[in-house]
Amino acid sequence: MSYKSDIEIARQANKKPIQEIGAKLDIPTEHLLPYGHDKAKISQEFINSVQDNKNGKLILVTAINPTPAGEGKTTTTVGLGDGLNKIGKKVAICIREASLGPCFGMKGGAAGGGYAQVVPMEAMNLHFTGDFHAITSAHNLLSAMIDNHIYWGNTLEIDQRRVTWRRVMDMNDRALRDIVTSLGGVPNGYPRQTGFDITVASEVMAILCLATSLGDLQKRLGDIIVATRRDKSPVYCRDIKADGAMTVLLKDAMQPNIVQTLEHNPAFVHGGPFANIAHGCNSVMATTTALKIADYVVTEAGFGADLGAEKFMNIKCRKANLAPSAVVIVATVRAMKMNGGVAKKDLGTEKVEAVSAGCPNLGRHIDNIKSFGVPVVVAINHFITDSDAEIQAIKDYVAAQGSEAILCQHWEKGSEGTVELATRIAEIADAGMANFAPLYSDDLSLFEKIETVAKRIYRADEVLADEKIRNQLKEWEDAGYGHLPVCMAKTQYSFTTDPNRRGAPLGHSVPVREVRLSAGAGFVVVICGEIMTMPGLPSVPASENIMLNDLGQIEGLF
Repeated sequence: MSYKSDIEIARQANKKPIQEIGAKLDIPTEHLLPYGHDKAKISQEFINSVQDNKNGKLILVTAINPTPAGEGKTTTTVGLGDGLNKIGKKVAICIREASLGPCFGMKGGAAGGGYAQVVPMEAMNLHFTGDFHAITSAHNLLSAMIDNHIYWGNTLEIDQRRVTWRRVMDMNDRALRDIVTSLGGVPNGYPRQTGFDITVASEVMAILCLATSLGDLQKRLGDIIVATRRDKSPVYCRDIKADGAMTVLLKDAMQPNIVQTLEHNPAFVHGGPFANIAHGCNSVMATTTALKIADYVVTEAGFGADLGAEKFMNIKCRKANLAPSAVVIVATVRAMKMNGGVAKKDLGTEKVEAVSAGCPNLGRHIDNIKSFGVPVVVAINHFITDSDAEIQAIKDYVAAQGSEAILCQHWEKGSEGTVELATRIAEIADAGMANFAPLYSDDLSLFEKIETVAKRIYRADEVLADEKIRNQLKEWEDAGYGHLPVCMAKTQYSFTTDPNRRGAPLGHSVPVREVRLSAGAGFVVVICGEIMTMPGLPSVPASENIMLNDLGQIEGLF
């Protein structure tokens, strides 16, 4: 039996005007600012008008550590949202916007798949409503103004060796990780070593996703530390006088985007920080607005639960005063087999023992999520090669962990394939079983917070950090930043910092390579192992197969 590709399914979608989609959440037409016929931004006036509404129930979708076999977290997020709608619930889906880096690199887009997709798929995975371009422009405006200030006399006495603000672009380009700027003589300024990060790793991206209003946005932008003086005192974005212009560039980008699923249900798509190098959640503006106008909000957090879900709980929920009612962990039979030692080429063959051998990775994620006081359900994202015995092996394992696993066939059947999951999640959310609390308190030291995540989530024996890093953390504490949460930058493929160690390893250490203070976003980034804030393209990037066909349609996006 042959199946249509994701882009073929999306292209054949019978989309409704975005005004009809907004009406499902009682958003008046005049408060939808259309970008074409099938996507719109929601006006700030409408967002302000619903703030006194009661909050709906928040449901987080996360996953096991990703493998080349595929897990389908966004697909399951969309499928669960459609399933809840199918059983008569008023639901909004909240996901992140796609970065061009993965689209043209290796991972692909971020719009779901099969019959559990958000459309317009091509627009969402490319330029969409221009939010990422605005973030890139605002970030690089600040970069230009810093160098310009130094060129024209440096009245702030910035130490040119200690300019910490880099530049960004929304593409994987390893050649730009470490560069020297301003070569070519006096007219071009003072040469210095710097580099590029990918846009999704920008502090401006994190700020946009955590800000609660335009006023809050400008304050946070002003709080960005861009450099230090020779006396080690910080230089802020507001000292450069860039915060106002940056806010202007981000004014429209701050407004959440609304689109639709293939089943014409509303989806908010806004913000896009990666969970391996940033906090990995869609915007607070989108989530909190959705909670005011829907009875259930289904959102996702990037990569595995050790990254995205941990940061959702410890950063986003802490900062925005949110509390999830239930968590869904997505797993696949194929991924369990890979964790159990099966090669990718052999995943189509039944291997029940390998499924069982790979399940401890899932078990650790279940245990970790429960430590936040939230009930957990496992969604087994179905592949046609899965055998009944393999599926039952996962169900039995999860039951032994005190949770339940439900088979989901949304990729093939849309909402019909998630009715059982949706029904159970609604029961759990309505029963008020959650007793959510972040993993650590604000008053722990920064290094103790790092140790808490490393030991309780990754199950590491110790954190390795040299004296320079420990002293830097202490300096930030002395400067008043000790209350901030930590944002761990780590490989998504393993609980360890070694991407090749699958399963649920013990007896490992977490080496901290660098720490960065994101004073505007409100967290400390902790860069562990060999993780890069500017990814590179693979040997055969997806972009080699992306093109226009004879009909002018896009081919190769996935």
